[in-house]
Amino acid sequence: MLKFLLRRLGVMALTMFVLSLVVFYFANLEPNLKKLAIFQTQTRASQQELDSWLERNGYRDNFFIRYGRWIGVVQQQPVMDPETKTIVPRFRYCDEPAVPAYNGILQGNFGCSTAFKVKVQDKLPGALVATGILMFWVMITMVPAALIIGVLAGMREGSRLDRGLSILSITSTATPEYVSGIIFTVIFASWLKVLNGSAATATSEGISFYNFTLPVMTLAIYGVGYIARMTRASMAEVMSSQYIRTARLKGLSFRQVVMKHALRNALIAPFTVIMLQLPWLLTGVVVVEAIFRYQGFGFLLVSAASNNDIDLLLACGLVSVTLVLATQLISDIGYAWLNPRIRIS
Repeated sequence: MLKFLLRRLGVMALTMFVLSLVVFYFANLEPNLKKLAIFQTQTRASQQELDSWLERNGYRDNFFIRYGRWIGVVQQQPVMDPETKTIVPRFRYCDEPAVPAYNGILQGNFGCSTAFKVKVQDKLPGALVATGILMFWVMITMVPAALIIGVLAGMREGSRLDRGLSILSITSTATPEYVSGIIFTVIFASWLKVLNGSAATATSEGISFYNFTLPVMTLAIYGVGYIARMTRASMAEVMSSQYIRTARLKGLSFRQVVMKHALRNALIAPFTVIMLQLPWLLTGVVVVEAIFRYQGFGFLLVSAASNNDIDLLLACGLVSVTLVLATQLISDIGYAWLNPRIRIS
């Protein structure tokens, strides 16, 4: 297991390095840099003035040098004002070193948010906490419901109960978040508004049953169907295996066979699927937080993209990559622990 873990950590580090290069490249494309220069200077600034600002602030330097500065392995160079000949910060609202220094991701500096006019590391934690709360309640709602539906459907493959629950799961999976979110808003928003006396939109502050129900339902319903179908397939396969038939021939009741022999083996495959729902939730919350005005990570990502906030966009991309790789690692470790054949090999 230790060798497996070290090997996976090495692959994870290499993957993160490559993906961070890709994210940095796309975030620093020329149209994005020009929009940033226009936003920081004047709307009517000439092309020469825009190029001068980009060059003065290091955006015209070599790509790998800029990437190294962002990571924190290349020293940040202070910006010199051409008129006053004094050192000035790149952005007025962020304290930056006045002398060459290592000041990047490795040093805990994620840059400056041009949209919110604060340091990225001051804005990002609150958004992640808000989205973490939302994702927690989605998982608490989604996972038990999906497992119950999948186990009940797989226990008696081909029965009316199986067909009914399978239709329900397929319908749930076929309904994306932006469709169910709009439907729930139209049907339930006015009703919740009457009960609560206020708009039924979720925010990162003042979370209650009335303003938190619709975002959780919107995210959970799509995931319930997917996990339930995987659980149903795994349960049906286990129930048709040889050792289950042997247990039935020994006189064990159907309930004992399911609870003592089938259930644990049937839940090995859904475990991986459940863990992989976390990266999906991170992308799903982008749509849901935009619909319900929930100021979490998804709202922050949309704001960074729409306002061409390069440093904030890079930080959001780095967080997304880290979460995806971490959940895949946890999924692999958990699967190896649950499945003795994988653990022994």
